[in-house]
Amino acid sequence: MSSAADSDVPPLNPAISPLAWMLGTWVSEPGGKGEFPTITPFNYKEEAVISHAGQPMLNFTFCSSNPDTGKALHRECGFIRINSGTNQVAFICAENIGVVEIEEGEVDGEQLTLMSRSLSRISFAKEPHVQQVCRMFCLTAEGKLEQTVSMATSTQALAPHLHVTYRKLSS
Repeated sequence: MSSAADSDVPPLNPAISPLAWMLGTWVSEPGGKGEFPTITPFNYKEEAVISHAGQPMLNFTFCSSNPDTGKALHRECGFIRINSGTNQVAFICAENIGVVEIEEGEVDGEQLTLMSRSLSRISFAKEPHVQQVCRMFCLTAEGKLEQTVSMATSTQALAPHLHVTYRKLSS
């Protein structure tokens, strides 16, 4: 009996071919940098796995950790869908801090720009509450994936929050 891990990856669904440049296992190099007006700047390490199962969407996990101790930090998982035949993209994300985001935007070549459309949180989420998220992914000329995140909270206007550059480990 073979397991799913032993089977071949199904063909890429043509609907998501405009996002194929995102596929792979990526590791932050150099480490990511975090900032926000209300916190002390910090560094983090992150692994991003962006895959597909032959469906018209990408699957993703982002797992960050403390670069010194290896202690697990933030986790995100979800799906990236494209409105077939268009450049409109939806990013559906669940986070271990109790936030669920739906961001929408557009893919333009090897750049994906997104803005939150809906944010929900668990009833006991830590304050201040996130109110808005803007996210951008791009593939650099060197073949690295960059992610930039800005956010606004209930007490702070939209401001830069995260920047990470990933090196591809595998397709």
